[in-house]
Amino acid sequence: MLTRKQHELLCFIHDRLGETGVSPSFEEMKEALDLRSKSGVHRLISALEERSFIRRLPNRARALEVLKMPERAREAPVVKPIAKAPAVLPIAANDVIELPLHGRIAAGVPIEAMEGQTSLSVPAALLGPGEHYALEVAGDSMVEAGILDGDYALILRTEVARDGQIVVALIEDSEATLKYFRREGSMIRLDPANRAYDPQRYAPDQVRVQGRLAGLLRRY
Repeated sequence: MLTRKQHELLCFIHDRLGETGVSPSFEEMKEALDLRSKSGVHRLISALEERSFIRRLPNRARALEVLKMPERAREAPVVKPIAKAPAVLPIAANDVIELPLHGRIAAGVPIEAMEGQTSLSVPAALLGPGEHYALEVAGDSMVEAGILDGDYALILRTEVARDGQIVVALIEDSEATLKYFRREGSMIRLDPANRAYDPQRYAPDQVRVQGRLAGLLRRY
């Protein structure tokens, strides 16, 4: 037995696939079900997958396939009238964004960043508005902030930061590091999140903010 929201989401996805062959975005799902956040959509999708109503296809960049539909007469009201289903239920990828992956960035001693460019597939729900890029974390000086060696830092491109934000700081236009940003008198202080490391202090003209941390992706 599905909950009302699970049923509504399943019907909404099914109907949209039947009409256009394209899955609705997480934002469209959130609005259709009147949810407060996209995390609620993720929970509903996981519940439908556990109940074998949908499945994810890992070789299709997080595509969803509708496996079956409940009898609507026995379930809760639907969001909208169901369209005539095709003979084969269509498959469509959910929102996945390809972010530029600009090499490795130190979470300890500064190292070269922007070592080339590939891409990283990231669920759109992890990101807000604005231009983003990704960096692979190297080092352990941000472990107390939950940022580990090998994680992917998702960075919102910006040149401004407030005290206490985690930023990508470019030092003397050659080396980049991921640190807490703070102003200390006339100096810029870059703080680690590991007591084994000391803060780094620079004159303002030595440091350029190139973005601030917007999310974190970890692969197991």
